[in-house]
Amino acid sequence: MDVITNIDLDLKKVHKGKVRDTFSFNDNLFIVASDRLSAFDVVFNEGIPYKGAVLNSLSIFWFNRTKNIIKNHFISDSIPVSLPKYLENRSMVVTSAIPIKLECVVRGYLTGSAYKEYKSNGKICGAVLPAGLENGDELHEPIFTPSTKADSGHDENISYETAASIVGKEVVRHIKQKSIELYNFGKQHARKCGLVLADTKFEFGFVGNNDIENIILIDECLTPDSSRYWLKDEYENGNLVSMDKQFVRDYLEKS
Repeated sequence: MDVITNIDLDLKKVHKGKVRDTFSFNDNLFIVASDRLSAFDVVFNEGIPYKGAVLNSLSIFWFNRTKNIIKNHFISDSIPVSLPKYLENRSMVVTSAIPIKLECVVRGYLTGSAYKEYKSNGKICGAVLPAGLENGDELHEPIFTPSTKADSGHDENISYETAASIVGKEVVRHIKQKSIELYNFGKQHARKCGLVLADTKFEFGFVGNNDIENIILIDECLTPDSSRYWLKDEYENGNLVSMDKQFVRDYLEKS
């Protein structure tokens, strides 16, 4: 099967993301996960076979299991007969929502960019952490570290107070609570499957007016593109063996 990095459909394209392309579909949206690979906000020319199908299937898995925590945008993974067969397993029909302009990152373990920031000033996004932590250490409790959602360029880590000034105090309080609930659910389930969920990112949007009760989970959910996963047995032996794209980031930083 060819690697699918370019999605060209007889539908109006409303957004092209690093990995997903979104199209208008009746009163809803049609999202296709490509095989594109991105790291450090750069999309590479090379794709990974079946990557989009894996990401799409995992998001659906988690959407179905977390809808008791918060409603999400997933409607169906059925492909309209008028669209190409290659879209099977890599696309979904979703509710149209107005995105909230925050990346909602939850960290249960200290690693990645958060570890680099901690080593420089003992903080993550303004939150002071205990001294003496090492890469991979589990935090006493998960912490919410939001970032901006840039239309172009790099997202930037921001404090909780800055996030509140962008989207409002009630909104950021609500999505922080839901983000941590989602992370804790994913962490517990992943552990049963032999994985450690180190951190993850969620996105939310409004359906209807901007009331708290109209906030839903959108985009993707607990995938290896939006999360860091480690093998549990290896972690317990002191090794951080990634089941995500961290090995790509490591290679790029050394090259």
